[in-house]
Amino acid sequence: MSDLSELSLVPRDEELVAAAAGPAYPQAFAWPTPPYADYAAAAPQSDAQACEIEGMNGKSQQALMTLFDIQAGVVHVQVPPSRSIMPLRMTHFRRLTLTEPLLPRPAASGSKAVALEGFRLAVDFQIRLTGGGEFKGRTVGHVENPLGLFLFEKLDDAGAVRRIFLPRGAYEQARIGELVGELLVRQNTASPAQIAQAIAEQKELRAQKVGDILINQKVVSANQLSEALDAQSRMRMIRIGEALIGLGLINQEQLDAALAQQQVQRTVPLGELLVRAGHIQRSDLRLALARKMGYPVVDVEAFPVDAQALRLVNITAAKRLGVLPLQVLPGRLVAAIEDPSRRDAIDELEFIAQCKVVPVLPATDDLMRTIVSTYARYGFEDTPAPMLGEASLVGSGFEGGVTDTLLASLDDAGAAAAHDQADEKPIEQADNTLVRLINTMIVDAHTQGVSDIHIEAVQGKEKVRIRFRRDGMLKPYVELPHTYRNALIARIKIMCDLDISERRRPQDGKINFARFVPGCPIELRVATIPTANGLEDAVMRILASAKPIPLDKLGMSERNLRELKAAIERPYGMVLCVGPTGSGKTTTLHSALSYINTPERKIWTAEDPVEITQAGLRQVQVNPKIDWTFAKALRAFLRADPDVIMVGEIRDGETAGIAVESSLTGHLVLSTLHTNSAAETITRLLDMGMDPFNFADSLLAVLAQRLVRRQCPKCLTSKPATGEQVEEWLDDYLHAWAGHAEAPSRDSVLADWLQRFGKDGQLQAFHSPGCDHCDHTGVRGRAGIHELLTVSRNLRRLVQTGSRAEELHRQAMIEGMHTLRQDGLEKMLQGITSIEEVRATSNV
Repeated sequence: MSDLSELSLVPRDEELVAAAAGPAYPQAFAWPTPPYADYAAAAPQSDAQACEIEGMNGKSQQALMTLFDIQAGVVHVQVPPSRSIMPLRMTHFRRLTLTEPLLPRPAASGSKAVALEGFRLAVDFQIRLTGGGEFKGRTVGHVENPLGLFLFEKLDDAGAVRRIFLPRGAYEQARIGELVGELLVRQNTASPAQIAQAIAEQKELRAQKVGDILINQKVVSANQLSEALDAQSRMRMIRIGEALIGLGLINQEQLDAALAQQQVQRTVPLGELLVRAGHIQRSDLRLALARKMGYPVVDVEAFPVDAQALRLVNITAAKRLGVLPLQVLPGRLVAAIEDPSRRDAIDELEFIAQCKVVPVLPATDDLMRTIVSTYARYGFEDTPAPMLGEASLVGSGFEGGVTDTLLASLDDAGAAAAHDQADEKPIEQADNTLVRLINTMIVDAHTQGVSDIHIEAVQGKEKVRIRFRRDGMLKPYVELPHTYRNALIARIKIMCDLDISERRRPQDGKINFARFVPGCPIELRVATIPTANGLEDAVMRILASAKPIPLDKLGMSERNLRELKAAIERPYGMVLCVGPTGSGKTTTLHSALSYINTPERKIWTAEDPVEITQAGLRQVQVNPKIDWTFAKALRAFLRADPDVIMVGEIRDGETAGIAVESSLTGHLVLSTLHTNSAAETITRLLDMGMDPFNFADSLLAVLAQRLVRRQCPKCLTSKPATGEQVEEWLDDYLHAWAGHAEAPSRDSVLADWLQRFGKDGQLQAFHSPGCDHCDHTGVRGRAGIHELLTVSRNLRRLVQTGSRAEELHRQAMIEGMHTLRQDGLEKMLQGITSIEEVRATSNV
């Protein structure tokens, strides 16, 4: 009977590689239902569902499932008492059960299908779990897809079922229903001998290698290619020499001779040496790569080539490397190459395309002819691409990519990397390819709305990683060979006039990019930082705008905007803008200066560096290297008849003291500070040694701010908020009051929200699932949340008596201040940002 049981086993991933994966899953996942008429059709999940999660250790825990992201293979759950949402990959658990039973629909009277509505067949199931153990029961149907197995465990005779999901990696075998072999014998459909023959054929098919299937069935469509790549990614990689010996195409002596020859001819791949020696044919090499290493074989003549893939790699580079780009996948480029073991060609192709390259095999012996004909068919002529500095390129927005041209000008000898990387020579900082690479990188970053460029070097022969920060998130941009490491940092230092010989100390500078690429008025602030093993990292911040943003466009609430304008219109006093690095403090101060920048006022600014310029301001760049500090600039300003002084940052007690003295002698002083909240700013300055009475008299207002990611407006959706959500928001909003007697009531806060943000008498819960406009991230751009403390008589008295930050914070709230969390919640209710962003950037 053990032989019969094999015919009922659910096939594993490796056995499904030749089968179609089916249509793409929708973005909103619909949990399957039993395949019977009296169960409602599956509907996309809209609300959180109670569930039980069994971990890989066998322990179970109750939770709420908020999202089943089938594209990413991630389940988002909230485990009480925590309020945060936790993503779980399919490898993190072995069973997920929806605790609410699924009931059949009531029988429809008079329905023609009433007989079918009462039919529900329950069968036994037996699951052998990975790592040991079994899971048994009875299920009313089942559904299996590449992600895993969905079961509907029978609860009672009325049709109630419990929905269970097992990830594919959590079980080794699944037996559902009666064994096929037993059923066929019992029904006299097949004899035991026929069953035994079928089992033998099945074992042979299971033993067949993925490569055997691929070599016989050439890939001719995008779906087939996706399936083949998925199968190949799960295969164990072996060396090409081992594969050829395993197929009996060469012997050990021939392999040893080829390896010895490769020590002399380092730039020639091993497979090519064996072909030149006459030991194998090119078709044999392709056979070995497909059968032993799983590389898909693509009929490049019939395959529908993606034009976007051809744009990433120009024809000059494609012919030089002997590759044909086929398809662009998320973060990957699929390209046909005769020998995928040519790591030098793959590395260079990744450098050109700025993404990971997935190699496949072409089903032709004349790939070069196919490359030329394919590029010609799509209208890509064999002409050099324009230089980066040309106006046509700068104005085009870089659609289709530019980096594909950077290495095309190198000759074959200089471009081919040696197999023995010890012989590789470092790139010089004046190398034309490196210069164009950096220029392209900066323009690409500016075009994509990137705020920071991070260049990270690692010791040894690890690649240099370049990442972009966009909308507050770091994303990979490109990885460069280690030979570019020192020259890349040196070139950046030259661009901002830093000392290239100094690698032991951090350096700061600024790049006026228009000096290097005419027509690109981009400015960057550069910081180089020495790291371990004598290396250096560099971070370049792209200055958002050379012009200030109007104060009304900063997204402040009506109360904060009104109070801030009143403070900066005062003739003297001090206004501070505080927050962490990168929270937009300088932008806010320049917006305030633009509001009061009139011909009647003389405004001096001391900045490091000068990021934003505007007419009418006298701006000074401080330079601590020559002892030209903020404090000395402030003293100089006081002798230059100023009306308004802006100090880039208060870094020490001396600067703070001069700023207070300036504000007490008839000048309006604006500055920034790195503190967490408005109230903490006051205690921080008092700790620096400020006189409480003078400081209290000079301070007008403190604006604390953070940046949160905006929800994408193109795919923004909304639905009425549930009662639980509203209660949770109210808890967050009132948490800062901590039960104080002056705290507003929940009803009054809710009534105010409904009046200002309600739609048809209900608050809305907003969500951006992702679209092409936001690269399917759901976020696009950033917005500010603010906390404005204005100094009243009561607050001034607390400052003079040295009160704690908590007392200052509470008094400011009584007088109408909204905390960062409260301001963020109101922006969340408007659909500007999400509750997760607000919680991640604010404490109370």
